[in-house]
Amino acid sequence: MKRFSFRRFWALLRKEWLQVKRDPMTLRLIIAMPVMQLLLFGYAINTNPKDLPAGLLMAQPSKYERTIVAALRNTGYYKIKTLSSEAEAETGIAQGSLLFVINIPPDFDRLVDRGESPSILIDADGTDPVTIGSATSALSGLTNALNRDLPPIRQAPAANPAFNFIIHARYNPEQITALNVVPGLICTVLMMSTMILTTLAITRERERGTMENLLGMPVRPIEVMLAKISPYIAIGYLQVLIILGVSTFLFQLPVQGSLLLLLLVLGLYIASNLALGITYSTIAANQMQAQQMAQFTMLPFMILSGFMFPFQGMPFWARCIGEAVPTTHAMRIVRGILLKGNGLAEIFPDIWPIALFICVTVFVAVRFYRETLD
Repeated sequence: MKRFSFRRFWALLRKEWLQVKRDPMTLRLIIAMPVMQLLLFGYAINTNPKDLPAGLLMAQPSKYERTIVAALRNTGYYKIKTLSSEAEAETGIAQGSLLFVINIPPDFDRLVDRGESPSILIDADGTDPVTIGSATSALSGLTNALNRDLPPIRQAPAANPAFNFIIHARYNPEQITALNVVPGLICTVLMMSTMILTTLAITRERERGTMENLLGMPVRPIEVMLAKISPYIAIGYLQVLIILGVSTFLFQLPVQGSLLLLLLVLGLYIASNLALGITYSTIAANQMQAQQMAQFTMLPFMILSGFMFPFQGMPFWARCIGEAVPTTHAMRIVRGILLKGNGLAEIFPDIWPIALFICVTVFVAVRFYRETLD
């Protein structure tokens, strides 16, 4: 048996280093991955979100009501916008543009001064209990402070406060975390499985040597893309049905809206992930590089979509990136249909961004599709 030779080792080491240098894309991804993780976990994640969108329904502004609104703003949790009608409030909380609706009853000042302890109703979007948890917890301390200072003409005994907040968690009254996680899990499972499958579609053809036959056929790039994407849509639907069936049986996941509408929209979402995967497959030089691109994408998609951490807790720049991610809109749609019973009108603001994402990714894939092996 030959003894270890430093000279041979050095030659092999040089050979491996030359191979690494000849694949600059892989080297860039390896360096960029920890940097991206550091930035996301360091700057984008916040489990105590502030400035949550809240709508205000107030019959007639007065001194006590203004004091309460100012106190809510000062907590840092509520970004209050005055609403003109209950219909506007219903639309906002159904679409997710409002997480709270604060309803102050008429003649609030008079009721407080007469010692009748009026109630301020706060409708909260219970589909994401983690997001609204800290904001609703802050109300108890706020009530005690304002009950001391608000009514100047009488001293309210502890058993008979000047007013109180009543929190109504809509769509998920018991604030069960599983009802938030399971719809999000549908979207993340579809993202990971479908993207990985199509990421290897073109690169596998090249490495197996069958790309020559494909290029020799009288077909257009868009035809190749659609043919490679279509079988995996059926696989994605199978995954959706399995998750929905198991979740309904084990977690009593409600289906408040149209199941047909849900399946149609999820088909669009599946197509967006498949289109991104096929785009990576056309850009990458080999299967390993294509898989690295997919892995590089999955982590920010999961974090910036609001699945792992509250979307509203992220800084503005992270929310802007998250709005460009189809997973973000898919989660809103799935939660809206399953838990809120939303129809097409409520989910449309989240449908068109997914369709736009598909158009952009398909355009890039066709643009980079090589009709030669060179």
